[in-house]
Amino acid sequence: MPSTTNELANVAPMIVARDIRKRFGVVEVLKGVSLEIAKGDVVAVIGPSGSGKSTFLRCLNHLETVDAGEVLIAGETLVSSDAAGVCHYAPDAELRRICRRMGMVFQHFNLFPHLTVLQNIIEAPLTVKGLARDAVVPKAEELLRKVGLFDKCDSYPARLSGGQKQRVAIARALAMEPDIMLFDEPTSALDPELTGEVLRSMRQLAEEHMTMLVVTHEMAFAREVSSSVVFMDAGEIVEARAPAEMFSSPAHPRTQAFLEHML
Repeated sequence: MPSTTNELANVAPMIVARDIRKRFGVVEVLKGVSLEIAKGDVVAVIGPSGSGKSTFLRCLNHLETVDAGEVLIAGETLVSSDAAGVCHYAPDAELRRICRRMGMVFQHFNLFPHLTVLQNIIEAPLTVKGLARDAVVPKAEELLRKVGLFDKCDSYPARLSGGQKQRVAIARALAMEPDIMLFDEPTSALDPELTGEVLRSMRQLAEEHMTMLVVTHEMAFAREVSSSVVFMDAGEIVEARAPAEMFSSPAHPRTQAFLEHML
């Protein structure tokens, strides 16, 4: 199993995926994907479009169900397969609790257009966690300062640039105080000049030792910020290596061909 686990760490990995398999109809999009991510690791997942990267991410937080395999989040079982190969998910209440340990940022922001920036951020803590507004608003304002958008508190998403919307989406995910952040191509819908401001927010999270799994085509981010780079192709993890090794001397011909095209 490719592993990004820090050998000095004595705590359970934040994410363990074992032999994850997923089909859409007759197409097998994940062919036994296994990966471990330690607390504080930043793992970049790269690879061609259609290689299963986003599907794998969505299987980790139950946005997609797996056909076989096992997922553990901070030592707790999200899903497992029995000897007959039948998948068993945790009971609903436990499943929701485990999934709340993960925040997710999508390619297309998914902000509520009828809510202001501040309202977008406090919505889930109020409705999902049942927290008091007086407790939630100061934290939301702090997160907006963190992503450089405090002055946009009362703006609606339609008045924001793509980069600003994505930074609000990051703040919204962080408002639920997750232990893990999942990013699915967070800059691919942005103009190049807006990409940098989103990557800066992500880099800051990495510096604060947030555990992050990032599906990305941003090779500079993968090289400079991640602790490990995973290359996926055709529904499989082809190799997982430290960034310096992956970009200077990839071991597999498929990885070599992909990086020659991207760099």
